[in-house]
Amino acid sequence: MTRKQRRLTLIGCAGLVLAVAVGLVLSALKDSIVFFNSPTDLVQKQIVPGTRLRIGGLVKEGTVVRGENLAVGFEVTDGSNSVPVSYQGLLPDLFREGQGIVAEGFLRPRARSRPTAVLAKHDEKYMPKEVADALKQQGHWNGEQKGGASSPVTQ
Repeated sequence: MTRKQRRLTLIGCAGLVLAVAVGLVLSALKDSIVFFNSPTDLVQKQIVPGTRLRIGGLVKEGTVVRGENLAVGFEVTDGSNSVPVSYQGLLPDLFREGQGIVAEGFLRPRARSRPTAVLAKHDEKYMPKEVADALKQQGHWNGEQKGGASSPVTQ
């Protein structure tokens, strides 16, 4: 082989190794790239307890129970399925029943979530596009406006 052929072979092999490495990284992260999982996603994917994840949806009406030492229990729903959540800490000022939230934390046995952070939408007209899309798929959304969706369907 000439010097030029060896150089091209080396560059080709390096490119192949790089492509395989990128493919492996993307394959390993395919479930982690999602901004949040809906309660239906948790049921369908059968996620192993101890997994770190984000759950997005609406706080189910009538499920908020406040306990001692800032403990709060509630359910997050997407209209089809609900996930019970146990949180201890300060909740955002906009947190309430029927409100869109994303809870970040760990999944515990029996599909119960133990979040380390709870994020609430910032005003009455905005909801993250991903949450709105999940609610639209379930048939629980009645409108859309620029930057997000306008309001959930109340039943």
